[in-house]
Amino acid sequence: MSSRSEESTPYVRYSLNEALGHSTDAKLVVLSCDDLGAFHASNEGVLSSLHDGAATCASLMVPAPWARHAVSNLRTGDDIGVHLTLVSEHPAYRWGPLTYSPSLQSGDGGFPSTLDDLWEHADPEEVRRECRAQVERALLWGVDVTHLAPHLTAITLRPEFFGVYLDIAAEYRLPIRLPSSISTHEAGFDFRGLAREAGVFFPDHFDHDWSSGSRQRVLKAIAALQSGVTEIHVQPVIDSPEVRAIGDVCGGWIDDYEFVRSVELREALRTAGATMIGYRQIRDAMRAAATRG
Repeated sequence: MSSRSEESTPYVRYSLNEALGHSTDAKLVVLSCDDLGAFHASNEGVLSSLHDGAATCASLMVPAPWARHAVSNLRTGDDIGVHLTLVSEHPAYRWGPLTYSPSLQSGDGGFPSTLDDLWEHADPEEVRRECRAQVERALLWGVDVTHLAPHLTAITLRPEFFGVYLDIAAEYRLPIRLPSSISTHEAGFDFRGLAREAGVFFPDHFDHDWSSGSRQRVLKAIAALQSGVTEIHVQPVIDSPEVRAIGDVCGGWIDDYEFVRSVELREALRTAGATMIGYRQIRDAMRAAATRG
């Protein structure tokens, strides 16, 4: 695991870079697309970003209405994780759990619409059952799942749910997304240290920022690249009446689509000396390390 994170512990024997076969000073970048399956527009935007843009991986919202369509349009070798989904945040566009989980239902149908509502009412065992069902559904559909990344970080920074996240990652031998912009003090528990103890890999650097529109955030992150593995996320969608109906928030997503396919982004990555990787390499390194013991 990474020896660069702030909660480094004695059992960390080598950096994530070394586990991936790179020098410790290499700048490795995972450019990930969130919300695959949420809308037809996100399917078109994410898959185009993977196949024709700079993106290296994506995460699938299995319970969302367009998830099956997304899977049917994947290509061999696409690097796809599960975007563990427990919140349905758009007032006019709803999705709900795969399992019978009363504590994960809102009063107006579908998942809770806010994180506070989820955290106040969700039963950890129902969260566990639902998250496992989402991973199992993706596997049933033939997805070679490469990682886990909770939607809106719903279970990442809550101690009562983080154990579920970690248990599922360990069970399926999958790396996870963890923010580096949230300290142990702010979270209230050593979430990165717990992941290392469990042998679960995660990128060294990830900016916990969910505001719509990624261009300036991404360019800033690339200009300040550190050695190690940096995950940078975008939410690309094509411009369509469907996604415009969601509201003004879609403007940033539409710009993400243009940006991730732009010469500007590729040039910024080249200038920064970035080496592009996906989560599949991290997953394979994690499994190899487990085999070595």
